[in-house]
Amino acid sequence: MAKNTIVVFGATGKQGGSVVESILNDPKAASQFQIKAITRDVNKDSAKALAAKGAELATANLNDKESLRSVIKGAYGVFAVTNFWEIFSAEVEVQQGKNIAEVSKEEGVQHLVWSSLLNVNKLTNGVLSKVYHFDGKAEVEEYIRSLGIPATFFLAGFYMANVPGASFRPMPDGSYALSMPFGDDAPIPLFATEFDTGKFVKGIYLNRDATLGKRIYGATNYATPAEMVRGFQKVFPEAGKNAKFNQISHEAFKGIMAATGAPEIIQEEMLQNMRLMPEFGYYGGDSLDASLAIVDEPLTTWEEYIKQAPAFASLK
Repeated sequence: MAKNTIVVFGATGKQGGSVVESILNDPKAASQFQIKAITRDVNKDSAKALAAKGAELATANLNDKESLRSVIKGAYGVFAVTNFWEIFSAEVEVQQGKNIAEVSKEEGVQHLVWSSLLNVNKLTNGVLSKVYHFDGKAEVEEYIRSLGIPATFFLAGFYMANVPGASFRPMPDGSYALSMPFGDDAPIPLFATEFDTGKFVKGIYLNRDATLGKRIYGATNYATPAEMVRGFQKVFPEAGKNAKFNQISHEAFKGIMAATGAPEIIQEEMLQNMRLMPEFGYYGGDSLDASLAIVDEPLTTWEEYIKQAPAFASLK
């Protein structure tokens, strides 16, 4: 039986790479789907590794609809993700998403999975109006819905990768602290993006009828900063003896961002992104239960993630 082709954009990135791996490594999914992995450079090692596992490699330009048509034509499904942090322009990102949507519509794609996020400006009635990397993806989601494309919307949670060595790091006295601009009881939807995106997206494709038109939230669980510190203490008992949570002011958080070279507009964007969790809820307070129900393999826990995090390698 001929397999249905799924075009995976960003195939060597955290989200796309996980999708390729999960589908090709699962006998049931691999028997149904052929992967066309889209990357800018088919000759780099990460792309060759995907080809070695059975993916077809191809290149495409998100800013060029005809380039997109060349890889989407004849495909059953598309997993589409854009990278705001590469272009720092919500306008460009939205246009890239619309390009993929329009070509998917024109080519009769039967299941588009768009890597989306909530419209924070609308959710918060303008209180948090500058989380552009959320709002742009939400605008594309609205556009996809308006076109009537058979689609599901995958919303990645809070990247665990952004914590070790950044928010959670050694202090001048050698102790470890998790520093965030809110209290230790804020609900954070922790997500091991590079390991678990594909587990959710594979579930979406294998449960098409149940997921069409739905939002699927990508997170292992909601965890508080206090729970994250306890997890660190459990995994690294020696370093964890003096580990603590450190609530910092909004200005101090922006100062940390400034020290990394982030301009003011990005400092404010990231602060508002952080404020979303305690003030309104990353997913607007929604439960993860329905999303977790489509996943058929274990998700990565916080403890498992930090155990292998390069930033904490010296603590083993």
